[in-house]
Amino acid sequence: MAGGGTGTRNWRLVRADTDAVPPSARRFMARARQRRLRAALPWLVGAGVLLVAGAVVWLVYGTAVFGVRTVEVAGTQTIDPAQVRAAAAVPERRPLARVDLGEVGARVRGLAPVDKVTVTRSWPSTVRIEVVERVAVAAVPVDGRFTLIDDDGVPFRQVAAAPSGVPLARLSSPGPADANTGSALKVLAALSDDLREQLAAVSVTSPVAIRLELRDKRVVIWGDDTESPLKSEVATALLSRKATEIDVSAPQIVTIR
Repeated sequence: MAGGGTGTRNWRLVRADTDAVPPSARRFMARARQRRLRAALPWLVGAGVLLVAGAVVWLVYGTAVFGVRTVEVAGTQTIDPAQVRAAAAVPERRPLARVDLGEVGARVRGLAPVDKVTVTRSWPSTVRIEVVERVAVAAVPVDGRFTLIDDDGVPFRQVAAAPSGVPLARLSSPGPADANTGSALKVLAALSDDLREQLAAVSVTSPVAIRLELRDKRVVIWGDDTESPLKSEVATALLSRKATEIDVSAPQIVTIR
């Protein structure tokens, strides 16, 4: 070989100038990169969304950033709001999203004066408890005090004096399951305005022995609780009569004494 060489060649890598790549090849490579980017974009977006969603879930459910700081009580008339908060037993700083509203409501309904309760979240950090208290329709004398019952016969509070405008109900065992209580409530619901205004007490010794005690010391013998609307109508019509006792137990045949 010329120059007496060994016949080996020395190779050297050189970077081709951009201008050395034909325009058609450059366009092809650019389109290929764009296709790869478009193919990967949904996966990148999905991964980003999952990361953001995971961070939000962790922030809301796993930290105290949105934790309970206030328990707001509304609707109370006679119950102390502090008593409602104590019954609700909502842990402070517990993530608001993790508060079991049903359990909170059940605990508050355990308070005797509470008839209905609604529990809601108020973001970012408040549990709102709205209660509806039971309304007394009668007061049952018990050992010098008075047990208030609502229109379902539920005893819910003891007081030293019967509230104004609430009639007495003379019952031995007031309660929703007590037949005498049910009869008393049925009669009270049927009374006319005039009769209710003069009513002092309803006495029920048995479901067939009901009597009304009026404020002027007169008595209305009611009998059982059947035909109560008719008995109320007849008794109201006879209030102007001079009598100490009006017997409407058989409303078609009235006895006055």
